[in-house]
Amino acid sequence: MITRRGILCAQSAVLCWSPVPSMRHLSGGPSPMIRAIMTRTVLEDPLTRYLLMPALSTVISRGPNGSNGDGSLSRLQNRGGDPERAIVLAFKAISNMADRLSLVATIKDRASEIYKRLEDQKCTRGRNLDAIVAACIYIACRQEGKPRTVKEICSIANGATKKEIGRAKEFIVKQLKVEMGESMEMGTIHAGDYLRRFCSNLGMSHEEIKAVQETVKKSGDFDIRRSPISIAAAIIFMITQLSDSKKALRDISIATTVAEGTIKNAYKDLYPHAAKIIPDWYAKERDLKNLCSPKA
Repeated sequence: MITRRGILCAQSAVLCWSPVPSMRHLSGGPSPMIRAIMTRTVLEDPLTRYLLMPALSTVISRGPNGSNGDGSLSRLQNRGGDPERAIVLAFKAISNMADRLSLVATIKDRASEIYKRLEDQKCTRGRNLDAIVAACIYIACRQEGKPRTVKEICSIANGATKKEIGRAKEFIVKQLKVEMGESMEMGTIHAGDYLRRFCSNLGMSHEEIKAVQETVKKSGDFDIRRSPISIAAAIIFMITQLSDSKKALRDISIATTVAEGTIKNAYKDLYPHAAKIIPDWYAKERDLKNLCSPKA
């Protein structure tokens, strides 16, 4: 499709290598057709930026039965395969996982950059690459100020467990801390970081979302020793009890990926402070009597 000596299939998934010389070895430089394709393609994602800029030495085709090849990450790495092919497959896996969570391009780019730095250090051999890739996405989300829960990342991690992703995250931070310094910092997660997405998943109104946000902010004045995501879920449960469109605890659990028991425990800690943290414009003190009393 591109040249007499190299083919780039538009609907690509599994990468196969051919002995096509790199661009800089072609006499006269790239043809106008190649330049046009590079200009159009190279901005699309990290995979094409990595693959096409140094050379047009790749033949891309579909795997057997139309598979997309992402499952070959671990197999390729365990066999000690071509490291460049491993990077391209990892970039493809990052793109696919990010798309399943509807993540923005900046997060994909950051995750790809993190993985590339790991590969440059040659420290991924023998590790679960699905967990490594998932952890790169988790870290990228945190660094871009759009955190996702480990459960959410786990849901698209091709079978990698929460424990494996957690270990991979710690490994990545330790490996890159020296090289990247402060840029490797992920910052502190606050309950408010998750609110708008959780509320949107539940179809809450603008007024309800505003009440939740103000309640979360005021809850920071009290020593609530629960995780930020648990506090966010419990406050959503609290506010929806005072709304005309009440939400079942199970629905909130599904939308926030927080277990029902965990929400109840956080709610129990927040309940004594309800009158001080829920804004007056949303609920008067008499309305707070409609809140269900937490079980001891």
